[in-house]
Amino acid sequence: MEATASDIWSPEDMAAVEDAARRFIQTEVAPHLQAWEDAGEFPRHLYERAAGLGWLGLGYPEALGGTSAPWALRNALTIALARTGGSGGLMASLFSHNIGLPPVLRHGSWALQQQVIPDVLAGRKIAALAITEPGGGTDVSALRTTAVREDGHYVVNGEKVFITSGMRADWITVAVRTDLTNKGASGISMLVVPGDAPGLSRSPLRKMGWQCSDTAQLRFDNVRVPLGNLVGEEGTGFKIILTNFNGERLSMSAMALGFAECCYDEALAWAQQRKTFGTALVDHQVIRHKLMDMKMRIESTRAWLQALSARVDAGRKGVEFPAGPPQGKLARSGGSDPRSGGAWGQETVAQVCLLKNHATQTMQFCADQGVQILGGMGFMRGTACERIYREVKVMMIGGGAEEIMKELASRQLGI
Repeated sequence: MEATASDIWSPEDMAAVEDAARRFIQTEVAPHLQAWEDAGEFPRHLYERAAGLGWLGLGYPEALGGTSAPWALRNALTIALARTGGSGGLMASLFSHNIGLPPVLRHGSWALQQQVIPDVLAGRKIAALAITEPGGGTDVSALRTTAVREDGHYVVNGEKVFITSGMRADWITVAVRTDLTNKGASGISMLVVPGDAPGLSRSPLRKMGWQCSDTAQLRFDNVRVPLGNLVGEEGTGFKIILTNFNGERLSMSAMALGFAECCYDEALAWAQQRKTFGTALVDHQVIRHKLMDMKMRIESTRAWLQALSARVDAGRKGVEFPAGPPQGKLARSGGSDPRSGGAWGQETVAQVCLLKNHATQTMQFCADQGVQILGGMGFMRGTACERIYREVKVMMIGGGAEEIMKELASRQLGI
């Protein structure tokens, strides 16, 4: 029987990954985070540092420089990084390849995989995903960026917005409309655009949170992209996008849990040392109850995340993304057909949508209560609760807003 990623990693391995994550944040991030937030980006060398620790390649095939790893391990890393105080902006950009590369790995040609993926997993290049357009939001099927065939290339014109790692990405997986006569979902395809392509321009965006993430608006003016950079077949882009969202939402749930725990830890530490009316803040019943309300939501989120991750891991066969050329239309989609028996069946997709809502609501509640417990200090820059409070909304909107998650879940469940 073929060994799965879950068989390879022991509890001791997972504990070691979590410990490395905590030390990384404490020694290499925390002392510089505010300066990076002010600058709007963090140093590029952090990508190579994360690659050296083995983090960028988790869940990717060894043939392309990765390491087979279950969701349980990847989520443990995400939670540890978030809980120790790493910012959402840092994590979003440092791991932006986890939304930019999977379409290439599932559906791109072997030549395209070899060209793009190894350098990204080694931290030498940065990958991003570009779907959202100005005025488009969640309505992906209405996108207007076009790609027209001409002399062995696609000529791309249009705009994208809210693109994580958009200012520095070396490879950008872009949703485009290749069938200009089809205004619906079946006219959409995916292309990998080189970051240095002539005609590609970028503008930085100022945000409420995720301030050290180099978020950008992109403009494509007659950008020529080789035909070989097509991901999958023409017209299959919308299905590829939907599949890609599943893993993104599971990862965001783990991030939200870690940030909720970060708020709890900071609030508890403050309540234990802060004196009011001659006694520690935590000695007041109302404060203890606030902390228990936070803990209750954290533990329910943790249990749901663990159960769902185990379910997805159990549905996988070997490595999640076997390297090599695609075998047939939408092959290796990880269960892109919601009726398939793969890791992402209808019930699982619905659960991921609902979990993302629950996890981000837990994060929102804990950030709010954390700021309340810290009082005036919670309003000051430099506390984790203040930063996470500003970052809640992008977590609740990114990857699919709450309302979309509820509607998608209800449809998957036949309601």
